Amino acid sequence: MTRGRIRAKLRRSQLYTFACLRPHVNETEGSVQGCPRVIYCNQPHMHKKRPLKYCTNYISTTKYNFFSYFPKALFEQFNRVANIYFLIAALLSVTPLSPFSPVSMLLPLAIVVGVSMAKEALEDWRRFMQDKEVNARKVSVHVGNGVFSYKPWEKIQVGDIVKVEKDQFFPADLLFLSSSYEDGICYVETMNLDGETNLKVKRAMEATSPLNEDEAFKEFTGTVKCENPNPSLYTFVGNIEYDRELYAIDPSQILLRDSKLRNTAHVYGSVIFTGHDSKVMQNATTSPSKRSGIEKKMDKIIFILFAILVLISLISSIGFAVKINYQTPQWWYLKPKETDVYFNPGKPLVPGLAHLVTALILYGYLIPISLYVSIEIVKFLQAIFINQDISMYDDESGIPAQARTSNLNEELGQVDTILSDKTGTLTCNQMDFLKCSVAGTAYGVSPSEVELAAAKQMAIDLEEQNRESANAKHKNSGSEIELETVITSNDGNDFKRRIKGFNFEDSRLMDGNWLKEPNVDTLLLFFRILAICHTAIPELNEETGNLTYEAESPDEAAFLVAAREFGFEFYRRTQSSVFIRERYPPKGQPVEREFKILNLLDFTSKRKRMSVIVRDEDGQILLLCKGADSIIFDRLSKNGRMYEEATTKLLNEYGEAGLRTLALAYKQLDESEYSAWNSEFQKAKSSIGADREATLEHVSDMMEKDLILVGATAVEDKLQKGVPQCIDKLAQAGLKIWVLTGDKMETAINIGFACSLLRQGMKQICITALNSDSVGKAAKEAVKDNILMQITNASQMIKLERDPHAAYALIIEGKTLAYALEDDMKHHFLGLAVECASVICCRVSPKQKALVTRLVKEGTGKTTLAIGDGANDVGMIQEADIGIGISGVEGMQIVLSGHDMRKCIQVFAFDIADCSLKIAKFATFCRL
Repeated sequence: MTRGRIRAKLRRSQLYTFACLRPHVNETEGSVQGCPRVIYCNQPHMHKKRPLKYCTNYISTTKYNFFSYFPKALFEQFNRVANIYFLIAALLSVTPLSPFSPVSMLLPLAIVVGVSMAKEALEDWRRFMQDKEVNARKVSVHVGNGVFSYKPWEKIQVGDIVKVEKDQFFPADLLFLSSSYEDGICYVETMNLDGETNLKVKRAMEATSPLNEDEAFKEFTGTVKCENPNPSLYTFVGNIEYDRELYAIDPSQILLRDSKLRNTAHVYGSVIFTGHDSKVMQNATTSPSKRSGIEKKMDKIIFILFAILVLISLISSIGFAVKINYQTPQWWYLKPKETDVYFNPGKPLVPGLAHLVTALILYGYLIPISLYVSIEIVKFLQAIFINQDISMYDDESGIPAQARTSNLNEELGQVDTILSDKTGTLTCNQMDFLKCSVAGTAYGVSPSEVELAAAKQMAIDLEEQNRESANAKHKNSGSEIELETVITSNDGNDFKRRIKGFNFEDSRLMDGNWLKEPNVDTLLLFFRILAICHTAIPELNEETGNLTYEAESPDEAAFLVAAREFGFEFYRRTQSSVFIRERYPPKGQPVEREFKILNLLDFTSKRKRMSVIVRDEDGQILLLCKGADSIIFDRLSKNGRMYEEATTKLLNEYGEAGLRTLALAYKQLDESEYSAWNSEFQKAKSSIGADREATLEHVSDMMEKDLILVGATAVEDKLQKGVPQCIDKLAQAGLKIWVLTGDKMETAINIGFACSLLRQGMKQICITALNSDSVGKAAKEAVKDNILMQITNASQMIKLERDPHAAYALIIEGKTLAYALEDDMKHHFLGLAVECASVICCRVSPKQKALVTRLVKEGTGKTTLAIGDGANDVGMIQEADIGIGISGVEGMQIVLSGHDMRKCIQVFAFDIADCSLKIAKFATFCRL
């Protein structure tokens, strides 16, 4: 109840611009063109007859149903060449030409096909039971007169009013009407949709937000006109007529099926799309009938064996026809004149053809029908072993591995190249504030885990190279002692109070010592930006009495924890203000300050920054901004670049240490400047049309200019446990490893050393594009020619290498990769990449990840495996022959066979080391 009271007073309707827009329009302005779907809210009986009768909320992800099982399963079985042959042989066995009884031919075929169909039926039955479990989930539905009762999901109809409670999944796509908070907001977790763990803020319409009790829906009615079902998760076009007013519906007011309600007691919503009309089901493809490479190769072998069989039978039948023609008339004791057509010497062609059929049946055991049965049984048992593998079981969540199909198990043994994401896959996606730069001065002395791991790996490699030299041994032992001392001193912090999200050490800033620094004003502004520029909500932990933060990203939560430890605690948010408790040790008691939030410009992947406009207690208006350094530096004023050079140098050092960085800046506004801009902003915010987002982007961009640089932050995303050992195992299995990441080149290289992807003595080939500000065709051609020359020279260097044990690593950035992936260059790039032991692609976009995966798959013709954990990895996972999604921090969309994220083999592995070690062992076993 305490948490509910804390948040119940929040009202942020005027803050959100990109994520939470609530335009209000009148009847003439709000009509939406091209909206053929009509929904009568709280009147589900209106949808029982066509044309308003929509699909039910029952969902099915099975491959078969009761009627389609036999024809579809039989069709799949007789896609196999061997089964077709034995079917023909079995049909011929009932004729007089067969040398065997029909039972001896029909029984093996029936057993083979029956076992395979039984396996398919069992696997599909498991899918059916999972669907049944989902369809049977209960949710509270309005049954009339303000009374709600529980119904299974499959009984929900379009137009129903449902009440979803905390930590429940949404049963269908809902129009968000109201919540337990008077501000009409709720928090939604969408990791099952897009893999993102940060909570999304959803907002109900102002007109319906007062309907926050069951009895309020006794007389509620409304008419929704909206678009037809479609797979777009982030768009929605429609309006609702309520209380004789017409309101536009924004995508932020739609609660999607399979997302979960978090940190909100309950919400009310009207059902818009049900069952297979819901957006998540629109994105799901039908379960494909996949065949592994081994099965396809077996078909080719069967064709060869069948050709040999036909040749043998043809020779036998020709010999038989010759014998019938020339020798049978002399065998008077066989009465050749009285024989039937199959042995008539007068027509030798007919006996020859008849004998051809008999020989095909007689020699048919040359084709091994039992081989298919053996493979099916082995794959079925392998799927059971995957499900029961204790190494892939997560103790915290209690979720084991789950193989939903076994058709592609053996493909793991054929993997040649692994393409992996970095953040959340090789690393934990759990951020710790480690270092910072303020006014060009570096703060924070703790080494990052990447630095320690890289140093340790380099020391081990050095020791192996110089083991034979006694002098070198002495030096190595000294360096090892020194390294161990560093690690031990780091571990000494374990005796201190461990703070999640904060691993910063520097006495110059802790315990109020920052007041003694020469740049006190800049430090004060830096701490306030950390404490104010965010969208988080504070929560009081009743057990410990400490505040925790519900933030939209782990970075944001780490910044708030850091601000608190520096003495600037964000402790309260109201309708239009945030409150900071500032501690200045010499003064004793903390000072509580209120900052009125005037506007908040959200962070998006396109903007790569967020800003908040606040008014402090002195009446000053400030724009506080944080974002990617490349974005912030482009928006600095001439007077705001005082610390740019020093900060850039430190950012490069942080990148080399494997840290994630953001730049912080501010801008002071006068009243007239802000009023003029806010007028434009509110006009863009209330507009309706396809260009609304572009207009808001333009207006926001007008404000986020002429900034003054304050500093930068560096947070650490630690390596997953066991990653170096995992990569060693994969390399021992003979697999090539590519890492595709959006991080800087320096960060990726250092993490490569830390996780054993790069080793001491490995020769690095860095392909970079020329820095050119020109956008002309000639300039682009020059850049392209330079990249091609670098690739050609590197390929030539590898060919001329005389050391058979030499290893190369290729490192390329996204801008260069854009040229390398063009049609006339991609094969040169691939030819170089496959000669290297490791490949690291930096600063790559999700689309580039998919294109690289496609190039490797199609260019090499070998089996590829992609590993990722976020929505930006979906394209890569789908392009690969085998896709594995790590289910840990970012959802449970794990795949083997990437075309269907929900219905192919799913392996719930909870860190990359456990998952990949098992793959490496399995691959090695298959190759042996």
